[in-house]
Amino acid sequence: MRSDPNAPWDVIGIGENSVDYVYRLPTYPEPNGPNAKMRISTHSISCGGQIATTLCTCASLGLRAKYLGATGTDDNGRRIRAELTGRGIDMSDAVIRDVPNRFAVILVGEGAGERIVLWDRPAELSLRARELPPEVLTTARVVHVDDTDQDAAIRAASIARDAGVHVTSDIDRVTPRTEELVAAVSIAILAEQVPEALTGEKDLEGALRKLRRLQPGMLCVTLGSRGSMLLEGDRLYYEPAYRVDVVDTTGAGDVFRGAFIYALLRGDAPADILRFANAAAGVSCTRLGAINGVPSLDDTAALLQTSVASSRQ
Repeated sequence: MRSDPNAPWDVIGIGENSVDYVYRLPTYPEPNGPNAKMRISTHSISCGGQIATTLCTCASLGLRAKYLGATGTDDNGRRIRAELTGRGIDMSDAVIRDVPNRFAVILVGEGAGERIVLWDRPAELSLRARELPPEVLTTARVVHVDDTDQDAAIRAASIARDAGVHVTSDIDRVTPRTEELVAAVSIAILAEQVPEALTGEKDLEGALRKLRRLQPGMLCVTLGSRGSMLLEGDRLYYEPAYRVDVVDTTGAGDVFRGAFIYALLRGDAPADILRFANAAAGVSCTRLGAINGVPSLDDTAALLQTSVASSRQ
């Protein structure tokens, strides 16, 4: 963490937070048969949400992070604000609305760590574009947006990018404004299903190359247990995921993005960015919960080093 309180923010995140009620089950549930009804193995409350988890990853890795988003006035709203503040995230410009905070019920099957996410978020929690402070956005080194409140995300991305700030994304769905959001950021990080949905191209490399019509910068896609892929210019990079004992995959993609931002600001080459982000995501999968699974720099380096040692044997 930087010691100078007047230094620019390393990363400002705009978008979703959540309080997650995590229930671990003996196996992945099914609608019929013996796994349609089962006893809960363990349960816990863990904070998460796309942007909140990414920012906590950035902070854990040593970056100065700030959150712009809306929280509620209920116990969950107080919980998420306390969690982010306790992890070193600046909350001074976060919005508080007199509605319940977003929450999710997450069912995790033991073994493969597969999950079902059920969530609710009042419409009143939507962040409005006019609530964004341009003078703050333009001083950051990176602005990171998701696709939860797209008006605000596109506005923030446009302000920051016009000021020469890196703008990264967490895009995991396709809406009528997704292409506009992809074009607004400078580094598009997409969930696996998005490139095909936007281009109609089943081949992932082909889909990324087609997306060049929207985005001349880095195009990255997360592939879950298969790793990640990135197109920079005309050069394609692919790095496989690390083998770990999976407990829970919740938040792994958000952790990937936080580690990607860290490695980007460190000046890593594209392949090294992917390897580092894959390792951080891998560590998070060995722990239960989203923010609770966030790794430290030492955790991530240890998995990277273990993989290097294994490849030499």
